[in-house]
Amino acid sequence: MPELPEVESVRRGLLRRRLRGVSLARVRSSGMPLRLARPQPLAALRRATRGRAITDVRRIGKYLLIDLDGPHGVLVHLGMSGNLVTARRAEVWAPHTHVVFELDDGRDLRFIDPRRFGQVDVVDRGREREHPSLAVLGPDPIAEGLPPDHLAPAAARRSTPVKLFLLDQSVLAGVGNIYASEALWLARIAPTRPASRLTAADAEALTVAVTDVLSFAIDNGGTTLRDFVGADGVPGDNGEYLLVYGRAGQPCSRCRTTIKKTVQAGRATYSCPTCQPR
Repeated sequence: MPELPEVESVRRGLLRRRLRGVSLARVRSSGMPLRLARPQPLAALRRATRGRAITDVRRIGKYLLIDLDGPHGVLVHLGMSGNLVTARRAEVWAPHTHVVFELDDGRDLRFIDPRRFGQVDVVDRGREREHPSLAVLGPDPIAEGLPPDHLAPAAARRSTPVKLFLLDQSVLAGVGNIYASEALWLARIAPTRPASRLTAADAEALTVAVTDVLSFAIDNGGTTLRDFVGADGVPGDNGEYLLVYGRAGQPCSRCRTTIKKTVQAGRATYSCPTCQPR
């Protein structure tokens, strides 16, 4: 699933395509519902977007927000395999294109989602955080900043392993499996340690590590493991720079101990037994 850096790369790619000031003329659909979202609100999308100009594209966690010059905007979640791309109107729809916003400059903004786990919905401008999908999210470490005193009190109330604590979107918006493993390695914290046993120094180190790994991945266009490409169709380069994720059996770049792979709540976790002692 695209995580914060991948979604941020899509956001920046869309803005490079000069969407600001372009108006939405029409919304079209494949007619196939997006499975994990509310019923696809095609009529509401048409009412909210027709004739409205795009003023910005923002992001909260793994969600994109398309701001319009009216009372509403558009919320997009890429799901597991989705993408949002621009295309010439005459271009044939790519397979799995499910929502198309026709723009008044002859282009389309197309939501493509092979697995249909994404979401496209209407939000009220200025009240985006009240939308059910956004209301449950914690702070966005990049778009909103991660307060230095946020993780310690949140962790003190949780007995869950710290890796799963980081994946909880009500704690941090946008952090997923890749970057949780990377941040824990950078902070020298074992992924199995109960969150409630983090010291103040641990929480401070983890705050810095989360921000650093996300910022670095954004600079590299995100991580492409299988499907992800940016809005320009180019895969992200960050996979070349991962320090621990996906490196099981390889030597730790810090101490040369062999990186181990374990499974937590059905998700792969990578760590160094020496740098991240239990």
